[in-house]
Amino acid sequence: MREGPPTNVEIDLDALWASVPCPTLVVDHAGVIRALSLSAGSALPGVGVGSRLEDTADWLWQAHDRLLTAPPSEDADEPAICGRVSGRKFDAHPAVLPGGEVAWSLVEDTGQVLREAQYSLAREQERTEFLLEASSVLMASLNVDRCREATVQLAARHLADAAVVVAPAGLGRRLPVFYGGQGGVVEQRSVDADPATVAGLGEALRGFPPVSSQWIDPDSVPDWLIPHDFAGSVGSLIILPLPGHGVSAGALVLLRRATHTGFSEGEEVFARLFAARAGAALSAARLYAEQAAITRTLMRDLLPPPLQAVHGVEFAGGYRASEDYEVVGGDFYDVHPAATPDDETLVVLGDVCGKGLDAAVLTGKIRNTLQALAPLAGDHEGVLTLLNKAMLSNEHTRFATLVLASVTHRDGEVMLRLTSAGHPPPLIVRDGGQVEEADTRGTLVGALPRITVRSFETSLAPGETCVLYTDGVTEARGGPLGEDFFGEHRLAAALTGCAGMPAEAVVERVLMLTTQWVGRRTHDDVAVVAITAPRRTHLTAVDGHTRGRYIA
Repeated sequence: MREGPPTNVEIDLDALWASVPCPTLVVDHAGVIRALSLSAGSALPGVGVGSRLEDTADWLWQAHDRLLTAPPSEDADEPAICGRVSGRKFDAHPAVLPGGEVAWSLVEDTGQVLREAQYSLAREQERTEFLLEASSVLMASLNVDRCREATVQLAARHLADAAVVVAPAGLGRRLPVFYGGQGGVVEQRSVDADPATVAGLGEALRGFPPVSSQWIDPDSVPDWLIPHDFAGSVGSLIILPLPGHGVSAGALVLLRRATHTGFSEGEEVFARLFAARAGAALSAARLYAEQAAITRTLMRDLLPPPLQAVHGVEFAGGYRASEDYEVVGGDFYDVHPAATPDDETLVVLGDVCGKGLDAAVLTGKIRNTLQALAPLAGDHEGVLTLLNKAMLSNEHTRFATLVLASVTHRDGEVMLRLTSAGHPPPLIVRDGGQVEEADTRGTLVGALPRITVRSFETSLAPGETCVLYTDGVTEARGGPLGEDFFGEHRLAAALTGCAGMPAEAVVERVLMLTTQWVGRRTHDDVAVVAITAPRRTHLTAVDGHTRGRYIA
């Protein structure tokens, strides 16, 4: 390290310098570095023998100059000498050599480094916990408005003095805007404004990357973008897109007061992470809302319709889907009213093999087909044959059981023609409480190329009822031991007490007894239809003199 050919002593010194653990410099009176350890070369970029100390670390040069100008006394406390080199903090310890040179040993302040590392780690842990909380809160609700409210509440509490979510405009120009402050109260307004007048807002609503907050003038923020309870003036703001699945979920605006420091680069990056999670949650809520609307529209056609009296005959229906699938299932019923009192009203009750949405979709196809075939209902076997051919032509392996009932009201009685196709035969509740089983049988629909059926004709006297039901009633498993079927005998016994009851009451009783039998156990789909002949009604004298009479 010195000029001239190296001696053995200098070679030993070179080996010694290589082994020095901390960066060490030997500096002469003029501030020129005469020697340095290998560790000094890695710790102090650009330093070398012959370079000047003040060019490497000015704070160390000043300490070196003070030491040579006024050396401290032996009993005086040595003042602490510290400074930074390339962002690292060092403590400098001098040693005056016999030749008057000074050896400076630099010890890195690992405590400060450790404290900074611990602070950074704690900060990242806090941010991670917040992002986990945000994801949990935002994904807890699939309601779009509640998700927007949660977004501004979380952002105002953790990221800024106030937060605003601007949702994309609907058909008009009015913007749905949600405002939140640190008090936790969220205000919603519908604002007639052009987002393009706010720098970065129009772009954020279209899903473009955000611009730096330093480029946005806080004085240009319009009043409609500031919460009513925001105290003071806006000192800085961030406008971030809320990215969605293919469609922007809106924009997030973070506001800070002029009395607070502006957003740092790290805070902007962290805010983008939060905005990404909020955008994903809002997008999921929007997709759920769209799917729910589509589902509701489809359910209106898949669910059995409400029934009412037709030409004096009472009709009532009840349906309960399997608890495993809910809402829709494979059981269904329909009533196709007659055009005139002399024509026949067609009642259909059926059960598709299977459960859930797939079965419900097939019931929709069957119901639509039967609606088209309703004008041909005078020939039950012909209708079932056409339906059977339609089901066999479709690409599915499901079959169905059906019962058809043609109903007409003539001469004070209700005439019935009943046809079962693989379905439990209807039960008829007579006026005296006797329960009869309709003598009708037939093959499944959609299982074989050809079906055979046998129809049954009967009539209902006033107050008598015909009950159509699916096997979800008789095969309901429950009872004291939890394994017994409700069965045909229990159903017939229950209907014995239904003589003279309205159709709606009969249906409710069957559903109630089935539910009680099952208890909290899972059950199959259940559908029940009651057809009741109108009762003769006693009319009381209106004027107190006319005697009552019975009319049909």
